[in-house]
Formats: sequence, structure tokens, C-alpha cells
Amino acid sequence: MASQQQLTAIKGAKVLMVGAGGIGCELLKTLALSGFPDIHIIDMDTIEVSNLNRQFLFRQSHVGQSKAKVARDAVLKFKPHINITPYHANVKDPEFNVDFFKQFNVVLNGLDNLDARRHVNRLCLAAEVPLVESGTTGFLGQVTVHVKGRTECYECQPKPAPKTYPVCTITSTPSKFVHCIVWAKDLLFAKLFGDKNQENDLNVRSTDAASSSEQTEDVFERRRDEDIEQYGRRIYDHVFGYNIEAALSNEGTWKNSNRPKPIYSRDVLPEGLAQQNGICAADDPLLVSAMASLGMKNPQDIWSLMENSKIFLESLKLFFMKREKEIGNLTFDKDDQLAVEFVTAAANIRASSFGIPLHSLFEAKGIAGNIVHAVATTNAIIAGLIVIEAIKVLQNDTNNYRMTYCLEHPTRKMLLMPVEPFEPNKSCYVCSETPLTLEINTNRAKLRDFVEKIVKAKLGMYFPLIMHGAALLYEVGDDLDEDMVANYAANLEKVLSELPSPITSGTMVTVEDLKQELTCNFNIKHRDEFDEEKEPDGMLLSGWTQASSVEKDDNKSIGNGGRTSNASQTVPVEAEKNDETDNVPSGKKRKEPEVPEGAAQDCVSDKRKNKKLEMVDDDDDFLMLEGDPGIYKKKKLQ
Repeated sequence: MASQQQLTAIKGAKVLMVGAGGIGCELLKTLALSGFPDIHIIDMDTIEVSNLNRQFLFRQSHVGQSKAKVARDAVLKFKPHINITPYHANVKDPEFNVDFFKQFNVVLNGLDNLDARRHVNRLCLAAEVPLVESGTTGFLGQVTVHVKGRTECYECQPKPAPKTYPVCTITSTPSKFVHCIVWAKDLLFAKLFGDKNQENDLNVRSTDAASSSEQTEDVFERRRDEDIEQYGRRIYDHVFGYNIEAALSNEGTWKNSNRPKPIYSRDVLPEGLAQQNGICAADDPLLVSAMASLGMKNPQDIWSLMENSKIFLESLKLFFMKREKEIGNLTFDKDDQLAVEFVTAAANIRASSFGIPLHSLFEAKGIAGNIVHAVATTNAIIAGLIVIEAIKVLQNDTNNYRMTYCLEHPTRKMLLMPVEPFEPNKSCYVCSETPLTLEINTNRAKLRDFVEKIVKAKLGMYFPLIMHGAALLYEVGDDLDEDMVANYAANLEKVLSELPSPITSGTMVTVEDLKQELTCNFNIKHRDEFDEEKEPDGMLLSGWTQASSVEKDDNKSIGNGGRTSNASQTVPVEAEKNDETDNVPSGKKRKEPEVPEGAAQDCVSDKRKNKKLEMVDDDDDFLMLEGDPGIYKKKKLQ
């Protein structure tokens, strides 16, 4: 039973929830049943079939509807006299500014990506509203409390970087099935169905191949009046046959590796068999299925090479026949059945070529989305812990704030491990406003490089204002006139040392995000040369820390140390969600089982060796355990 003091705190509270997914559904239910009278929910997502096994406020009839709005309606059925205000919107939208956050007594996060978490953290700091952060993955979970000036903020400690794989491993020497998945999803699928103008390493390989066969057109473009069956076989033969033969011509690559086997459609799928393929009758694009068209039902079956070839050709055909308007704008989505079928088949055919064991669609989908299958009980436990901490915050009970870890196995006979919060990190650039140091070639780097690679990619500032002394060099906003926009656009293309107010070694640059009310100061240090492999951005930021990837082979790290933009030669795959080793409170490291460890091959001969692909997760809720509470040596909150 809650005490009278607790009930009083609850009755007078106005609470903001961000996220109405796995944790959010349990949290809203728990808040309502605990007596919270005024709850606001922000969530931009709509309900999908895959949500229904753990997000218990939703039903089959709700698929396609707003999560925030349906969650509100479901809870009001059993708690009709409370106020719940839903927002089907992105928390980064302009309407959710600092003034909006100031109206709440506490903010409760149930988000699924780093960018949104960082954004909410900064708004809470600016509005001086306490934040209770949370995350789950499988049986693991955590809840942390962040109060400005009292505890460390969400960004005081580094977060694990996404797992990365060198492009040469993906395109030339895959050794594990995850390499084949990355190739199929982020290179082949993107090339065939995504933005045609986006740089893609298949272009390079195909251009090399085309030059020797006197082909001048893009082999991935469908020719005028070309039959879809012919087009599918031509793509099949090119990527699984001819490209493999071209790779085999480089004998040095295969001295210490198994030689792959070229696969051509005529050898696996004679013309007569290919014509047996049917046509899917589904009207909903997301329900179109090559498996259904071919009469294949069990997603846990491991398909033969012939079956994978049929699925590959059929899914490609269905994209052009049923979803042609989407081609050119598609990105891989783990909830898109046809996309998952295509990627699974393509990855399996490539795996067969390189002697890698084949996987079922169910397994491939888990790897492609880095899915750690959610456990509803964990979400419920974490939601309960969020409410407990929220009540402490409302009572200003700072001595009893706790970071609580939910464990898979008992540690010290406990499955819930409470830890006292820590003081703010004095070197945190977000909550302590400590100046950062940027080493950069001021005679070569452009202002655009600084904006894209540092301000946006590393610091997460999306509406930056950049000043050098009293000179305003760059600004983003809807209220700018055309001359100002043109002036700032011109500045982006100028070298730092040639700006109207030159940025040179020893100068101080100030960057503000007016929406987040965050200011960062940069001490600029000129440096002539950078290591292309270790510092692919051509610049080095100090005072900002992000944990490096733990993906290794033969004790050689292949992580890139942080999430960067395309401009820095790293290709992001999806919305951020880390699948790295988590430091759990037992002091042991736990790896997620769905994504096997990748191995980096020696890519010295590849001129693009510093380029990497990321494997990141976009499942519903994600965990970021920041260390072992039993061995922390930082100073705890006094």
C-alpha cells in the first residue's frame, strides 16, 4: 500500500511518457492503476502485427493505428476518470520544445533509439525536469534516474557503438552468415529497390566487371521491354555467378581462404521450373509474399539452394509487379515480408557460394533486424521500477534514488540489482558544458565536414547555430530569408580557414542547438595529416567519448569507435539500436545470440579498407547497460 505522502505526490503529478511500445504499454497501465491522474504520451509509431505478442493494450483490429491513441483508449476502458493525452508524433517535432517539457513534473522514457534518448535527455536538462530512463533486451533490463545537478545525465557515460564490418569482408570474403545478410540487405536490396543515386559498393564491383565484358550500362537497371523473368535471371547470374568468377581471378585473395563457387540460375533452376512460379493475389503491399505464391509455409524451414533461387526470383518479380511505385524509395524493414524473403534468399545463395551454412527465414530475419526477442515479463518489471523511481522523484526523495538492473541469472542471490546514482560527470559536454577539442586540417576541411561529421553525427545537434566570436557562420531555421540561406549554404562549401571569420588553430568555435538549448564550445587545433584507417573522418574529437565496437577477429578490432555519417565512409543501416556486448552487473559480458561474431579479413589490398558497414538493431526496446554496479569506482551521489 502506498503511503499518504506517496498518494499526495501521485495525485498532484503531471507525467510525460515518451514511447508506447513494449515498455510503454506496461508503463501506461501501471501509471493508471497507481493513480496518476494526468498522463501525456508521445509515440510516432503505428501498431504492427509483430507487436501483439508483448504489447498487450493492442489487438489485431488495431494494426495500422497510432500506438499512443490506441493505448489511451485501452486504458480508459478500465480507468475512465483519468486524463490521458496522446500525441501521434515524433518527440523531435518543434512543438515538443523546452516550454512543452516544463509543464511536467517528471518525464518517463520507453524509447528504442539513441538519437531520441539523447534529444529527450537534453530537453529535460534545459527544462530542469527529472528524467527516468529505461531499456530492456530479452531478460535484461535497467532503469536509471537523471536529475540535473544531482545525478549524471544520460550522456555522461559512453554508449556502445554499433557493430561494424569492413566493406571488403562483406563484398569479397564473407566468412559468416551475418556477412551475407549485410551484403543482401545493405548492398543488393538497396541497389535494386532503394535510392538509385546513392553510392553503393556494388557499383564499384559491377563497373569493374562490366568493363571487361564491354558493357557500358548499369547492369542493375532493367532494360526497356525486358521480361521480368529475364531481368531476374540476369541479376542472379551477375551477382552470384559473374561477380564470383571475377573475384576468383584474384588468386592472392584465396591463398588462405576457401574459394567460392559461382552459381548460375540455369544450373540451379532450369527454365521450365522457373515458369512454375505463381502470382500472389494479396492487395496489401506488406502482405505480398513470395512464400505464399510458391506454396511455402513454414518460416523455420531451411530452404534448399533451388528453393532459395525460386524465392529470390519470385520476390524480385513481385516487387516489380505489385510494388513498382515503391521501387527507388524502399529501405529494408524487418516487418516487410517480401523484403525479408528477398534478403533471406539472396543471403542463402551467397552463403552457398562461399560454403557457409544456410539459415531459415526466421533466423535470417532475426539477424537482419538484430532482434533480441522481447520478453513481456521483463517489460512489466521495468515498468514497475520506473513508477517506483518516478514516485521518489515526485517526493524529492533524492537519498533513495536507484539505478536498478534486471538480470537474467541471480547475482548475489538477486535478480534485481539496485545501485546508487552517480554524480554528474564533470567532463560531460552536455550537462557540464566542458569545452571539446577538435583536431582538424583547417586548410582542407570544409564547414560542411564539421557540420555533418561532428555536429550532427557525433553530437546529435540537428538545428545548429555556429559562431566564431561575434560572427555567425551557419544557422538552420524556417524563419531565415533567402539571402541568409544562400549565404549559409555558400559557407558550408568553404574551407574553414577561408570562412568570412576564418577558423584556424587556436580559435574557439561555439555551436548551439536552440531547440535543445544546448551549447558546445570547441577548441580548434590544426593538424596536417590523419590515419585514414583509424581516423577516417579526417578529424579527431576529444572530450567526447563513445565506446568502441567489440567485434573482433584474431584480437584485431574492427569497430569504428562511433557512429558517423555517410560522408565519413561508414554506411549506417537502420535507426540506432546497439547489439554490442553489454556489461551486466554480474561482472561478466553477455553477447546477444542472434548476431554471430564477425571476422575481419585482411583488406590491405582494398583501397577502401577503412570503410565499414554497421549492423544495428531496431527492435522495440533496447538495453544500454553502462557498467558493473559491483565494481564501479566513480563517486556516488552524496
